[in-house]
Amino acid sequence: MSETPETNPVRAAWRDVEKSFAETEPLELTILMPCLDEAETIAICVEKARAFLWRTQINGEVLIADNGSKDGSQQIARERGARVIPVKQRGYGAALIAGIRAARGRYVIMGDADDSYDFANLDAFVEKLREGYEVVMGNRFRGGIAQSAMPRLHRYLGNPVLSSIGRLFFRSPIGDFHCGLRGFSRDAALRLDLDSPGMEFASEMVVKATLARYRITEVPTTLRQDGRSRPPHLRSWRDGWRHLKLLLEFAPHWLFLYPGGALAMMGALLVAALLPGPLDLGALTLDNATLLFAVAAVLVGTQLVLFYVVAKCAAVTAGLLPKSERFDRMSEAITVDRFCLVGGGLFLTGLLVALAAVARWLATGLGDLDAGTSIRFAAAATLFMALGVQTATAGFLVGLVRTRKQPASKSGSDEDRRTPHAGTDGQKAARSDEAA
Repeated sequence: MSETPETNPVRAAWRDVEKSFAETEPLELTILMPCLDEAETIAICVEKARAFLWRTQINGEVLIADNGSKDGSQQIARERGARVIPVKQRGYGAALIAGIRAARGRYVIMGDADDSYDFANLDAFVEKLREGYEVVMGNRFRGGIAQSAMPRLHRYLGNPVLSSIGRLFFRSPIGDFHCGLRGFSRDAALRLDLDSPGMEFASEMVVKATLARYRITEVPTTLRQDGRSRPPHLRSWRDGWRHLKLLLEFAPHWLFLYPGGALAMMGALLVAALLPGPLDLGALTLDNATLLFAVAAVLVGTQLVLFYVVAKCAAVTAGLLPKSERFDRMSEAITVDRFCLVGGGLFLTGLLVALAAVARWLATGLGDLDAGTSIRFAAAATLFMALGVQTATAGFLVGLVRTRKQPASKSGSDEDRRTPHAGTDGQKAARSDEAA
């Protein structure tokens, strides 16, 4: 059995000194664990974490963000020397966000309290944090995954696919987006304004840190079979969808721009080929039915591209996505006036095509017209008029989101507004724990 402060009288005596020192001196490290009914494993996790602090002589603390445990996990953790804060809002992310706010350490290393990660060996994380990296991720695929430690669905489908999507969307260097063991600078994490209450918190941190151009690295991490007898809180398909949804929300170019641009381009090529007449491809002839599908493709694709413009402006204005030189150039080019001019021109073009069709009908004495020719006139008129309406209305939407203003604070400086309020769950809990 490894020696800990509980099994060594000298170390047990140091425990009171350690607590007094932590209350008066800045801490270097907080080892943070979210907890919900982890009575079976919380003791060994806290003991390992405190043994690591003792072995490395790091001035730190073990912090448990309890999410409403009903099995006595809180008392067990306190008896082992951890600080415990209650977090009312349920969810993995909510517990960790409150814990980060309540942490006293300059650095935070977070990990699950189910004994699947080895808190006694965090040296690589601390080393990288001291080198100046703002986020240090564990990588279970590089460090080793014990048999039965990760469900096959997660190991061979969920984690690899979602991590690959994250690397593609955001050019992130991280190979394991969902590793529960990771370290980071507390101040850097607070600047990210993390707010995902569920399991998708894991992806949100990596995405926002990548977009903020933080220094990020990985260290190999081993994953063992957890020590719980109950099922995990994770729900594979529900939480997998929440991760994917978050990745898409932060990548409007992949959600709207690329598929919309491709669809509109293919539709436009078909429209251009079919407006003069049927397209003969040997055994295959494309005619009016294909033309209608092509018109629909142009309209839907264009709408997606316009959604991208609106979403990008809204996300940057709200601070969800960072500004860039490309965005600044786009902002200068896209104004409500220009959108309306382009939209008005497109609508007028469609109207002229419609009038030409009516004039042609009048020229025949309001008689029967060739069905194919009539459909082509109607398709062209509908396409241009609809594109005009889409463009003009999108311009007004862009104008609305770009002029959005944050409500002014009734009191306090800008610095006060940027600093997490003392009334958060984590900090209230920290005060109540200290009083206890």
